[in-house]
Amino acid sequence: MILVCGEALIDLFVETGRSSPERGGRPALAVAGGSPFNLAVGLSRLGAGSGFLGGLSADAFGRMLAGRLAAEGVDLAFAKDSARPTPLAIVSTGADGRPAYTFHAESCAHADLTPADLPAVLPEAVRAIALGSFSLVAEPVGTAYAALVAREARRRVISLDPNLRLGLIPDLARWHGRFSELVANADIVKLSDEDLRAAYGPEADEGALAQGWLTAGVALVVVTAGPEGARAYHAAGPVAVPGRRVAVIDTVGAGDSFHAALLARLDRTGRLTRDALLSLDTDALRDLLSEAVAAASLTCTRRGADLPTRDALLSVLS
Repeated sequence: MILVCGEALIDLFVETGRSSPERGGRPALAVAGGSPFNLAVGLSRLGAGSGFLGGLSADAFGRMLAGRLAAEGVDLAFAKDSARPTPLAIVSTGADGRPAYTFHAESCAHADLTPADLPAVLPEAVRAIALGSFSLVAEPVGTAYAALVAREARRRVISLDPNLRLGLIPDLARWHGRFSELVANADIVKLSDEDLRAAYGPEADEGALAQGWLTAGVALVVVTAGPEGARAYHAAGPVAVPGRRVAVIDTVGAGDSFHAALLARLDRTGRLTRDALLSLDTDALRDLLSEAVAAASLTCTRRGADLPTRDALLSVLS
């Protein structure tokens, strides 16, 4: 099992009506989402067992999220029932398919997890912990996740995806403090070039940042770059793979698909351990990135975060 930590929320997809002003656009569409939620579903669809550790509301949306996770085969034994409401993300997409978000997440279920709610001992079946997004700096949940990572570091693979949303981060300095704390215990850091620019500015030196994380103990750094593909930084050397040409509907969930495919392939090939990550060579890194890029591109051809199954991904790869 790969244990995923973070938020589950509802994406409300809204059209402005510009394409059909006489109808005022289509009604809002409520879709189960959240980067960690998507990752848990994506892992399960790709054949890697997954569990979800986070707060789930008892409201109608929360029941919808829990039902969807259960239906996808995600283990909910680690989830916490919360009386707080489900967080919402209002999503609109531009002509290029890139999403814009407005969040309603104050005092919601995703933050309703304390260090006391953490399992005292994780089962041996939990081979890795994946975490990220805005729950990392929400409290008390962010402190709880940081404590779990510190406790389990070097015992299980820790994969970190910041999925940075500046609109939900009122204090970027505080975010940097938490991110640095987590990086010190991480084995994989996966982020987008947009995350990197948002966190470190448009002139940030990607290679220097990645090397700093490797020096701090991270085994693998991966930067996704949308249509340009992805880049990996590793002791074996840097590797880059191109993107795939597809008809983009939207890019919602593409990064989560990439992360899921990355972890699922490592799991499937027996490389989801720190020692195996450190021993990857450039050919293995290239194959790993190529499969993850293919998964992300497939998601871009679908509306919303509809992550691929293993069979769908295999059909694209073949």
